[in-house]
Formats: sequence, structure tokens, C-alpha cells
Amino acid sequence: MGRKSVAILDVRTSEIAVVLGERGVNNTFVFKASKTEPYEGYDEDGVFFDEAELRKAVVDAVSSAEQICGERIREIFVGVPGAFCTVRKTERTVGFPKKRRIGQAEIDMLFNSGDEPLEGYRRIRAASMIYTTGDNRRAVDPTGIASTVISGELSYFYCKDEFIALFEDIFSKMKIAAHFLPAQYAMATYLIPSETRDEGALFLDVGFLSSSVLVLLGNGVCAQGTFWVGEGHLAQYIMDELSVPYDVALMLLTKANLYARGDLGNREFVIEGDAYDVDMDLLAEKVKDGLDELFCEKIGAFLQENAGRELDYKPLYVSGEGLCGIRGALEHISKRIERVCEQLAPDLPYYNKPSMSSRIALLDMACGDSQKKGMLYKLINKFGG
Repeated sequence: MGRKSVAILDVRTSEIAVVLGERGVNNTFVFKASKTEPYEGYDEDGVFFDEAELRKAVVDAVSSAEQICGERIREIFVGVPGAFCTVRKTERTVGFPKKRRIGQAEIDMLFNSGDEPLEGYRRIRAASMIYTTGDNRRAVDPTGIASTVISGELSYFYCKDEFIALFEDIFSKMKIAAHFLPAQYAMATYLIPSETRDEGALFLDVGFLSSSVLVLLGNGVCAQGTFWVGEGHLAQYIMDELSVPYDVALMLLTKANLYARGDLGNREFVIEGDAYDVDMDLLAEKVKDGLDELFCEKIGAFLQENAGRELDYKPLYVSGEGLCGIRGALEHISKRIERVCEQLAPDLPYYNKPSMSSRIALLDMACGDSQKKGMLYKLINKFGG
């Protein structure tokens, strides 16, 4: 693998994707290879339905990506879905004998003071929401400020041991070093500008079987909630309500129009040789009912639990593959939760779809981590450390 190239594994609830690329100019990317493989996903307890199938899908995707780009992948960054990831928020303070200029050593000291083990989990990342110095100055980045004290509201991201053990075993057999990144956090920080997050922001990632909501502040996360609900559950709801096969229900979600006013009448759909006569007004009403029951209640409850963070007027930014194909879905949710919902996607040609958000965000975070690691390596060798 080239020195500037990074590889990521995006684990969604219906497919996994391996992407190999590097940073381009003006925040773009140069993509060298991409391979997607379907698999059965995981349940609400964070257990993969078919581990053998998952292992095969990962090996096939990595091998195909290597063949496409003609490079050997030696390390890979694995996106950890919300179902396997938890966030802990804490406040920490460290003091110094005399005033000193804050640098990376002091910031590391602050983070280390709050690094507490969590049984059954491994810490994979830490981030700051806001820092406060001894004279009560608040800063997103305190570097260069002179103070005798530094405090911070910090976020620690933990991944389940079972998830790490599984993927480390898969990649150790392939002689690939694995690193782990919180997927929804990567999406939120990539898609939402820092100046927006500095004032507090809300992010919703909707997948096929699982969805996550994040409350963001600065570069950190105040709260994260993951729900066992997604496009697949909405299709199941339509299947039961309209008495159609599951594959037909999935297709009907893309045909529903929640914007429409008035009588849409009936339409006939022929799928694999079978004809289905569908009342389009009834379909739209049932999709709305499903959104209310499956999504709006859970999202509304989470937002109510995390009220009081000056977020009442903030929009809910939404991405992921789960709702992007349903016309009017976000507008309906917006009315029900009484909050503006705004869809986000990567600002990249050919990849500007919500379904691409997770893999592009992971690639962005992996490039940043790889660059920092490379700079540290150069410093250590320069100074003989």
C-alpha cells in the first residue's frame, strides 16, 4: 500500500465496504479501489447473525480491493457502528505548579486523567468538547494559552471487546493491522462544519437496521443513542400492513410520495412476473404511520432526554442510506418532532449521496490519523527518540 494511501472498512447493517484512497487537493480524495459485499448484518444486542458469512465478506472485499489497485493492504481502519460503541462524557481538571503555555503535553495530561477502563470495552478514541483555562477563558483549542490550570469537557469512545476481537482475528490471518474508529462520530464531524458544532449540533445516521443520534459540542459528543430501527424495519411494517412480500415492500418505499396532496389513485407494479395493484394514497399513509411508530417516537424521546443543552432551535442533520430514497420522509419527521431536519451528504462528485457518508467520513478520519502518525514517526526519528 502506498505511503499516502489508507484503507477503511465500513460496517453497515446490510453491507460492508472496503475503500482504498488518499487525500487529494481542496479536501478531495483520490480513490484507488472500492468493493462492497452484502451480508446478513447484526441484531439489536450487537451480535452478527452469521459470523462465517461476515468473515468471508470481509476477506472477499479486501482481496478484491487489493486486486483492483494492485497494492497490498497492510493496515486498515475499521468503522465501529453505534451498536458496538458507547460514549462517556466527563469533566477533568489538571493544575501546574506555575503558569505554563498549554501544548500537546498538557492536553495529553488532561486526557490521561480521565482515561478510565470500562468493563467489556476498549477505548478507541477521545475528543474534547470545550476547554477552560485558569482565568475562565473557554476555547475549542487552548494551544498557546498560558495558564496554571486547564479543564476540559471530554468525550471517550469505547468499542465492545467482542467486536475488536472478531475483526482483529480476521485481519491477523491476513497479516493486516487493524485500527478502530467510531463511525457515527466520524460522519458527524465530517459532514457538520466545526463552527456549527461549536454551538451544539444534532446528528442522525439512519441505516438499514440500526440508527444512531448524536448530540455534538465542539469536537466531542455529549450523548449518543442507538436504536434498532431502520429502512428494513419500515419495509417490514409495510409488508405487514399491505400484505405484500418483503422485497416488494422495499421497492414500494422508493415509490411512495409523502409530499402528495389529493387522490393518487392505484398503480400496478410487476415484480419478478407478479403484478401488485397498490393504492398509492394508502401506501403514503402507511409509510407515515411507520415513520411515526418506528422513528419519531424514539428520536423524540432521545431529544427530550437530552434537552437543556440549548438545542431546542437546532436542526437535526440526517444522513445514511435508510431514509434518503423515500420522498417526503424527512419533512414528515420534521413535523412530528417539531424540528427542522436537513439531509447531509459528502460534497464530492459521484459520492454526493447520503449512503456514501459513512465510508467517505471514515476515509477522511483515517487519512487524518495516518498523517498524524506519520508526522510523529518523523519527529521521533529526527530527534532520535
